Amino acid sequence: MSTTLATTPSGRAFISDNMAGASPQIARAVSDAAAGQVLPYGNDPFTDRARRKLGEIFERDVDVFPVSTGSAANGLSLAALTPPWGSVLSHPDSHINHDECGAPEFFTNGAKLVGVPGPDSKIDPAMLEVAVRRRAGDVHSVQPSAVSLSQATESGSVYTLDEIRRLSAIAKDAGLRVHMDGARFANALDHLGATPAEMTWKVGVDVLSFGATKNGAMTADAIVSFDPALATELAFRAKRAGQLTSKMRFHTAQIDAYLTDGLWLRNARQANAMATRLGDGLKAIPGTGLLATPQSNILFCRLPQQVAEGLLAEGYAFYHDRWEAGIVRFVTAFSHSTDDIDQLLDAVRRHSH
Repeated sequence: MSTTLATTPSGRAFISDNMAGASPQIARAVSDAAAGQVLPYGNDPFTDRARRKLGEIFERDVDVFPVSTGSAANGLSLAALTPPWGSVLSHPDSHINHDECGAPEFFTNGAKLVGVPGPDSKIDPAMLEVAVRRRAGDVHSVQPSAVSLSQATESGSVYTLDEIRRLSAIAKDAGLRVHMDGARFANALDHLGATPAEMTWKVGVDVLSFGATKNGAMTADAIVSFDPALATELAFRAKRAGQLTSKMRFHTAQIDAYLTDGLWLRNARQANAMATRLGDGLKAIPGTGLLATPQSNILFCRLPQQVAEGLLAEGYAFYHDRWEAGIVRFVTAFSHSTDDIDQLLDAVRRHSH
């Protein structure tokens, strides 16, 4: 990874979509929220509007708990679904398994994460059928309690609606609840052309970690619960975890602006389109190879060593050799333009000769 990340030009930053800044509409909303006096702890008009808009996009009443990070959203959601002697079944590539420093275990007071493999970073239904019943009722073992699905996944793949429905049915038949890690929820939604309701509660999801930070917000994500029975526990857990912020309006003003006039979907559409453009361009360059056609805004490919080194020398930032030698990950953001992608492709061509 480049050592000059702090000075990476925005058009050359491909490590993650959280390298991007904020949408201007969201920045203005935070500035506007700074004026005047409102009640603290979410008892304000900004929070009311954000909750109402989330209810509208999900086509039903929902319980909403704004949080400052996706890790908090995931950990608190799973804690409400899983006892300390339980287990959370997720793909081994999942963010909760790899990148949250034990936060799910911490918030659940010790529940165990159990990997359930499958191709393309998606849980295999046959493997899940076994996992949901493994040692169930055995007091010597953790008890399968929840299934967590990443949508989109860490490799950029997207579960289809039928896949989510099938995995949810397997979980529910065994008495497990279903959580969705939606850090890139809007990107998956854009790829499927589905509605938020169709991708969540209508296919069996109980609790969603609704991501906004990677798609144009500043510091705001949210827990969205489709089960009213979880509301009280989630409220107390959020407070106990320090996530009931006194000036909640600065979080919820972001969510409000994010959902206004389809901004969140436009941002996701742009990020996805840039990944597609990059993938199409790389396929035409000899010596490079996509590991899979991108379905969201994450792209994995093989690049010759001299190409990767040349890009880094030009100030491009991206993960490389983290998974295996020669494997590069590019993540596009709402702020990337077609010129940014075309310049990256030109640089790859130059260094390929």
